[in-house]
Amino acid sequence: MSNELPVSNFIRHIIDTDLASGKRSAVQTRFPPEPNGYLHVGHAKAICVNFGIAQDYQGLCNLRMDDTNPEKEEDEYVHAIQDDVRWLGFDWSGETRYASNYFQQLYDYAEELIQSGKAFVCDLTPEAMREYRGNFEVPGRESPYRTRSVDENLDLFRRMKAGEFADGSKTLRLKIDMQSPNLNMRDPVIYRIKRAEHHRTGNDWCIYPMYDYTHCISDALEGITHSLCTLEFEDHRPLYDWVLDNISIGNHPQQIEFSRLETLYVVTSKRKLKQLVDEQLVSGWDDPRMPTISGMRRRGYSPEGVRLFAQRAGVSKTPNVVDFSSLEGAVRETLEEASPRVMAVLDPIKVTLTNFDPATTASRSAPFHPHHAEWGEREVPIAREIYIERDDFAEVPPPKWQRLTPGGEVRLRYSYVIKCDEVVKDADGRVVELKCSIDPDTLGQNPVGRKVKGVIHWVSASHAVEAEVRLYDRLFTEARPDAVRGDDGQYVDFKQFINAESLKVVTGYVEACVRDAQPETRYQFERLGYFVTDRRDHTAGGKPVFNRTVTLRDSWAKENG
Repeated sequence: MSNELPVSNFIRHIIDTDLASGKRSAVQTRFPPEPNGYLHVGHAKAICVNFGIAQDYQGLCNLRMDDTNPEKEEDEYVHAIQDDVRWLGFDWSGETRYASNYFQQLYDYAEELIQSGKAFVCDLTPEAMREYRGNFEVPGRESPYRTRSVDENLDLFRRMKAGEFADGSKTLRLKIDMQSPNLNMRDPVIYRIKRAEHHRTGNDWCIYPMYDYTHCISDALEGITHSLCTLEFEDHRPLYDWVLDNISIGNHPQQIEFSRLETLYVVTSKRKLKQLVDEQLVSGWDDPRMPTISGMRRRGYSPEGVRLFAQRAGVSKTPNVVDFSSLEGAVRETLEEASPRVMAVLDPIKVTLTNFDPATTASRSAPFHPHHAEWGEREVPIAREIYIERDDFAEVPPPKWQRLTPGGEVRLRYSYVIKCDEVVKDADGRVVELKCSIDPDTLGQNPVGRKVKGVIHWVSASHAVEAEVRLYDRLFTEARPDAVRGDDGQYVDFKQFINAESLKVVTGYVEACVRDAQPETRYQFERLGYFVTDRRDHTAGGKPVFNRTVTLRDSWAKENG
């Protein structure tokens, strides 16, 4: 873990007050995702808030899977969520919890609510229930089944559990207030009939509890003190409190809402992310262009960078919309000190050093990082043929050009000053080779009588390792791809805004010292950006596969500003 200092916010103020007054003697939070997809950047903030607060107050944080919707939940997602939390630098208290652990207790509390006359079995169809519910302008109407007796409700609910009725034919509803201005309080459904195999309980149950009912009871059973969630649950808090106030449960956590994190140039709806995966518009949930935590990890983002981004996004009640460049900036900041430097060429022009002499032309060593002498050095060998970047040469240079031109000089990084004597082109007029001469007196020293300002990176053609390099950019060209309306006022399909340039695969050449790097090894390619050996496809000692994590500067803002 890095030394990010906690920043005071309204949640911490509430907790401080609770501890000072004796209302709470300790802090216990939880992170309760539904395992119906991979976690994304918004969840990263929620993880940092929940686990970070527990950590700062020497408390505990539970990881609980909200697995009450069996049709969409899978063990794959459970494992991915666990991996993501650990990768971000956190661990949870005890075993992973599951809402399904509490199915029997939830059922028992439902019977208790029936016996106290506070829940009833309803036969309204979903369509009729919507009509009876009303809306903000129209008050709700009570279901014709609301007056069933306790015995009848108990009998019907037990028969629902036994599988006597068809899916969707009956629900169990709370008896609260159909006139309430808060629609969540208009006799909400807490159980529905759904014959679907559950990833943990199999076919043991054919009735499943609803989220609002499950969540508050799960929190209470686990001894949660502060139930932190995003602002869309603010209108659900009265229901959270109502359920706990009307059952015989000892603990009553406090629900506190904060603004969710929204990032421009991505979508964070799990349904839409799943669409991208299912329609093979990306390579999977961990495609490095995806805003998923596993995608960010595979792209080479550091957990420290993601945590720093979440901290800077802050905790408040106001909308939290952040540009994608803020995330990239935080990642850049943490990679600067943590990444060894090497040279790589991704769009090569061959340079022949015409006066290269293996007997007298020397190589030098170079540090892996200017501020980390303890990381050591590597040899930077030179040979007759080297590669430089195509955009480090210009036949007709623009003003203030300090790189290579016909007749011009540059210094090779960690090596000699060279002069371009001849330009070789193919039949189409494309430059295919530069013939250059070395100034042999410039290894480690400046040329006599003249200044050479330009320094370019390069690699030796005979020593460098050939690598597959994946150049990633933003997945969407629109800041809010799922919020664009057409002329008809309807939302335009977000997939129309997929950036065709979001992935380019090139063959590059990298210094040989990367040959044995393990997967997920990060480097700065000098002057090009931060890169990581791919978590899945890279093999140490084989052909390297690198992903571009982020450029050295925010080139997107410059191009699209």
